[in-house]
This record gives sequence, structure tokens and C-alpha cells, in this order.
Amino acid sequence: MSKLARETVFDSELLEERPGFIAVLFSGKGCKQLFSNEAGGHRWQRSSPTEKRGRIHTSTITCAVLNPELEIKFQLDEKDVEIKTTRGSGPGGQARNKIESCVIATHIPTGISVRIDLRSQYQSKTMALKILASKLEEQEALKTSEGKDFVRKNQVGLGMRADKIRTYRYQDDKVTDHRSNKTWSLKSWMRGDW
Repeated sequence: MSKLARETVFDSELLEERPGFIAVLFSGKGCKQLFSNEAGGHRWQRSSPTEKRGRIHTSTITCAVLNPELEIKFQLDEKDVEIKTTRGSGPGGQARNKIESCVIATHIPTGISVRIDLRSQYQSKTMALKILASKLEEQEALKTSEGKDFVRKNQVGLGMRADKIRTYRYQDDKVTDHRSNKTWSLKSWMRGDW
């Protein structure tokens, strides 16, 4: 296990999930350094247990690492934000059906919208405003500097198979990092021994 991975202690919180998209907030000591190299395309290759001909299934996952700083420089005027509440989705039983804990914050001038579904409406609203301010700050930075747009596109790429930083091969028990040309066992990689 790398020294950085051993020293990293962080919490994760699911912010948004929809088909083909997931947003997770990681916070804690060392997580910024640990995840900074994960931006880009990840190619997953596996052979399905029901596959009789031995064909390999390939999926591509693109990852962008954004930094929603707790101290946002962009000043978000709450008069420009429309807040709607709705009932949350997912597990939770009757409490989910009764309490409007999900918050949808929309910035009226730009139309940018953020949906956050945490345990309480207060937590959801606080996080939604932070993420909305972060998105607006990023948009302002992109307007002022085309170089930032280039950097963001380089992080994610086009999502094509050739735009990959790492390949995970289940059938061979291998992980290959294409930037450093290093190879690890998939099992040891999943344990953090890299």
C-alpha cells in the first residue's frame, strides 16, 4: 500500500445519482491528493459468468475530480436562487415518504440546477448552495480563461476507449496504469496495495 493511501482518512457522501452519472463528495485528510490522479477514462474489461464463447465485455467510465471548496470565492446571492423541496427517493421507509428532505436549488439567471437529497432539508439546502456556488464559480472561471476549459476536457476526455488512464481486467487479475506503464494484481489493487 502506498504511503499516501495509508495516511488518507476520509468520509464519502453520495450527492447525486441518476442513470449514467454519480456525484460523490469525499472529505478528510489526504483525500484531495489521493483522488487528484483519478481524473480521466477508466476501462473495465470482464468476462460475464454467463458468457459461453469467452467474449470480453468492455465498459468505459470517465471521472472528473472537482474541488467544491468549503470557502467558496464566488458570492452567491440567495435572491437569485429558487429553492424547491420534494420528498427524497431511495431507502428509508415511511419517513422518506413524509418528509421533504430533497432540495432542488436553481440559479435563475443561468438556469443551473443542483438536486441534493440528504437526511435533513437543512443539510440538503446547505450542500446544494455550496455545490451551486462551486458550479457557478467554475463557469465564471471558464468564461475568463479558455485554458481552464482545456484542462477540464483533458480530465474527462471524450469518453472513448482510447482515452484511458487505467485498465482493469477481471479475467487476468490485472490493473494497468497507462501513464506509468505499471501493472498490479487486481485483488491487491482493490485492497489498496499499490
